[in-house]
Amino acid sequence: MLIELILFMLLGILAGTITGLTPGIHINLVGALLVGISATILSAVNPFFLVIFIAAMAITHTFVDFIPSIFLGCPDSETQLSVLPGHEMLREGKGYEAVMLSAQGGIIASIILMIIAIPLSLLVPKVYSPINSIMPIILILTSAILIFGENKKISALFVFTVSGILGLCVLNMNIKEPLLPLLSGLFGSSMLVTSIRTKVKLPPQQITKPKEKVLRPIIGSIIASPLCGFLPGLGSGQAAILGNSLLKTERKGFLILVGATNILVMGISFISIYAISKTRTGAAAAIHQIIGTLSWQMLAVILVCILITGIISFFLVRFLAEILSQKIAGINYSLLSIMTLVFLTIIVVVFSGFLGLIVLAISTITGIYCNQLNVRKTEMMGCLLVPTIILYLF
Repeated sequence: MLIELILFMLLGILAGTITGLTPGIHINLVGALLVGISATILSAVNPFFLVIFIAAMAITHTFVDFIPSIFLGCPDSETQLSVLPGHEMLREGKGYEAVMLSAQGGIIASIILMIIAIPLSLLVPKVYSPINSIMPIILILTSAILIFGENKKISALFVFTVSGILGLCVLNMNIKEPLLPLLSGLFGSSMLVTSIRTKVKLPPQQITKPKEKVLRPIIGSIIASPLCGFLPGLGSGQAAILGNSLLKTERKGFLILVGATNILVMGISFISIYAISKTRTGAAAAIHQIIGTLSWQMLAVILVCILITGIISFFLVRFLAEILSQKIAGINYSLLSIMTLVFLTIIVVVFSGFLGLIVLAISTITGIYCNQLNVRKTEMMGCLLVPTIILYLF
């Protein structure tokens, strides 16, 4: 049984690497596909091994996904914030360092998850309802801090409001995978179009070891991640904003915070199945549908799988980022941006249809305009914060 467990974990790491490197492919899509075929093609496979496969794939994807997010500017709902400081560092020849900062946060979070799993599983059932009731206040305060922390407060409020209205409209449309065209447009294709128009030329990338204090961003992620890992309507993007609002970090620290938050939210979503029988991520939902409520023994195996997968994924990301850093300076970045934009458009059409293509176009135009107002791109996270606040209030 141990051999099969290791085999499925390695297969999950391989699958997560492929999905993580592919722009626009979200782990939720793969999880939904696995659920669909688990009752037919994979019916002979022990559900226990499928759970290990999904957990390993989800964690690996979360690590590797920062590579296209930073090097190509193609984010998904977990990594859209990394595009902001990550792309800036890429243009300074520090793309490798940006990727490794996020991976550093991820590996630390994998270890921390083992430490906080038991306390969280005991505490959350007791505080779940009280915290859930005041979540709108927390989110409104977070949004206010986000906006009024800008020098151009009116412009920031405008960007936050426009993005929020756009997000509210898109999330209430009858469209499959609405976040794919919405976030890809605001944070991905808008940057790709700008790169194509300005004919960006990347400098040679430096292969340097990240140097940044980790305590502040890690504490921020530890505080915010449980809120977003257990409560409905919140994801790692909101958790990262909340964590950074509580403990301000510079751009390098912010990348560590985002990397740690993504892993913690994913891991806590598995704990959530055990503690309160709720699913908060696509991977957790897939596991819940395949095996039902987790036993403590099953959760323990998943946590060990996350730790081992996290360690392997860290070194895998370092290897892939180093290769890409050595090659990307010699590539025509404008042509690469065009190819990536075309591929991203195809992905949107395949998964979100013609309506998704319209959303992508509108989101891209909105993103380009908002980028010209000289406020932090995090203001466009209003596209998720505003709908979430309204969800809690009504």
